[in-house]
Amino acid sequence: MNVWREGERELRLKHQDTSPPLPSRLSRRFTLIETASNMDVRDLLTTSAAVQPEEAAGAHSQNATQSNAQPDTTETPAHEPEPEPTQAAPQALEALGDDDQFSDGSSVLAVSDGTSSTASLRSSILQYREENGRTYHSMSDGTYVLPNDEVLLQPRPDLDLQHHLWMVTWDGQFCLSPKSKGAKRVLDVGTGTGIWALEYADEHPEAEVIGVDLSPIQPSSTPPNCRFEVDDVDKDWTWSQPFDFIFIRHGNSCFESWEKLLRKAYDKLEPGGYIELQDNAFPILSDDDTLKGTSMSEWSSLLIEAVQKMGRSIEAPSQFKRMLQDAGFVDVVEVKEVWPVSPWTKDRKLYHRGEWVREACMAGIEPSCLALYTRVLGWTREEVLAFCAGVRNDFKNRNIHAYWNVYGVYGRKPLEQPPVVE
Repeated sequence: MNVWREGERELRLKHQDTSPPLPSRLSRRFTLIETASNMDVRDLLTTSAAVQPEEAAGAHSQNATQSNAQPDTTETPAHEPEPEPTQAAPQALEALGDDDQFSDGSSVLAVSDGTSSTASLRSSILQYREENGRTYHSMSDGTYVLPNDEVLLQPRPDLDLQHHLWMVTWDGQFCLSPKSKGAKRVLDVGTGTGIWALEYADEHPEAEVIGVDLSPIQPSSTPPNCRFEVDDVDKDWTWSQPFDFIFIRHGNSCFESWEKLLRKAYDKLEPGGYIELQDNAFPILSDDDTLKGTSMSEWSSLLIEAVQKMGRSIEAPSQFKRMLQDAGFVDVVEVKEVWPVSPWTKDRKLYHRGEWVREACMAGIEPSCLALYTRVLGWTREEVLAFCAGVRNDFKNRNIHAYWNVYGVYGRKPLEQPPVVE
């Protein structure tokens, strides 16, 4: 029987985990001990999340996204505080050969407090929309397509997998902008489970951190410098005091207009304040023909189609840099990485990253498309569930050499504001 408790160090030593350390709150949620000695961390996560375990496979996969990266090397250094902007596409990723294999021991891995100027928690917010056996946000009903029931009814560690995936991607950094240190007042837009806001507040006790979302699904126990509020950021922002750091992650398809959202963020930042956007861009890509004709490819294409029919986009991350510049931000920096959809890559660092991507996606395939396909494309619930089974099988198939481009983009509000043109 698996036992949850503190003790990340024991698990990491047992499984020779070389990925960045789990933040304190996340480690409490992921650490399993008294487990079978032959289980790797991926197996632990899938066991705890009631996901079918993956078949052990012999490998196929990729080279690094950095131009000078070499296969099977140790991890590259963390990003410099001010990396050079880059728009270059990643090099072709190299698949593992039939005889290549990494060790089995490798890792894988809002509610207002009553004093806020934003919307306070009302009973109507808790009357969630029920659809296809799932529940959805009641605030701005129908505009957000991801369900919230898994968090509300059965908190599970896999729901924060994406957070650690980003930590792995950025070599353990919460953010890439200079506000990794020295922030005073921070807004986390679309905070979700609140894990980023909680961890950032823990690491920066001098900062006031506010997380905002459409549903009050965050923990009630928070650091004294962190709170959560329920509000719709597509509506007017009513915070009376400016922020010096605004963070937005996984906002794809969430907002009516990125341009309008960024103008609101610009207005609520103090001069010299920073905004940072992090997201993966659709479609899923491949440098060979292994993605063609797969359910995974169709899933990606149908998501783009459905979101476009809603008047939104999940292709925006590749345009984040231009959007920030158009909104008036300066010193805009774009950092581009890749997420292999599974551990198919030859580069050790990206191989481990692919393990995290697969585990995060396995739990998110159905939620990502159930509302979109039924509301927008006219599918039945049964059709969606059957289709998702095929997509999950594709994520288990390391012969499919696919990946997402992912972006971290940040910019600064100028100290001196341009004159207003009448």
